[in-house]
Amino acid sequence: MANEINTITKLENKLIQANSLIISERPTSKDYAFVHTILCQVGLPRSKVEGEKFERKNGKASLLVTAGSIWDGNKFVQQGVPYGTFARLVLAYLSSYAVKFKTKEINIGRSTREFLSKINTLDDGRNYQALWKQVTALAACRIQLGYETATYNGQPIATFDAWVTTNDKMESLWPGVITLSSDFYNTLSAAAVPIDFRAYLTLKKSALQMDIYTMLVHRLFRIEGKPIFIPWQAVKNQFGQEYKTAKDFKRAFVDALKAALIVYPQAKVEVVNGGLQLSPSPPPISKM
Repeated sequence: MANEINTITKLENKLIQANSLIISERPTSKDYAFVHTILCQVGLPRSKVEGEKFERKNGKASLLVTAGSIWDGNKFVQQGVPYGTFARLVLAYLSSYAVKFKTKEINIGRSTREFLSKINTLDDGRNYQALWKQVTALAACRIQLGYETATYNGQPIATFDAWVTTNDKMESLWPGVITLSSDFYNTLSAAAVPIDFRAYLTLKKSALQMDIYTMLVHRLFRIEGKPIFIPWQAVKNQFGQEYKTAKDFKRAFVDALKAALIVYPQAKVEVVNGGLQLSPSPPPISKM
């Protein structure tokens, strides 16, 4: 019980400290990050997917992720569907670098360790394996994005020189550069949502919190006039695919929403009878 209390206190303190920093210090250019607009509406899976396909829908937007294979120098090796917090952090870093520097070629550092430091996850040796797994899954997968009647087909990563070990000492095996596909880069350039990376990193232990945060950033500043109401069923359609019951989802969602709102203090969101009420709110990153 003592360990559980300490863990909860540590997480709460982390959120409180981030809230204080975000309120007191305006984000600088190094805090700007970017996420693809459709991925703010229909995120990647949050937990491991059994099988080779994952589909999520939300209103007019849809996402279909199909696992692929990578060539390791001797054979093609089947990868899984990218999922979880690491996949989100990697995509956010790649997208942010591409938008900031207007390039498809992303510098990911000289080693696994250096890249982990770039996404602020250099705190556990197990993260080397997790990073390797999600980068290779992203490099191999095919992502189809749909909006209304338009369909985007492609891979987010065009070329990736795969390494065959997660041993950080073998730096020569780390690719150093990842090249985004032209299609992904072009749609990203046209539809990137700016987020505060300080907030995103604070939520990095929970993919649900990260998804709620990006949804709110994408949606709240677009609301004009009166608040809008979203019934629980619509919220579950967007975020609850991994939950067996509506009760389990609602409990998890409300807890995750509280965390997201702590690091997005400008957000005006209320849990009301039957669903959520969203009111017009300023974005965490003002127009640049």
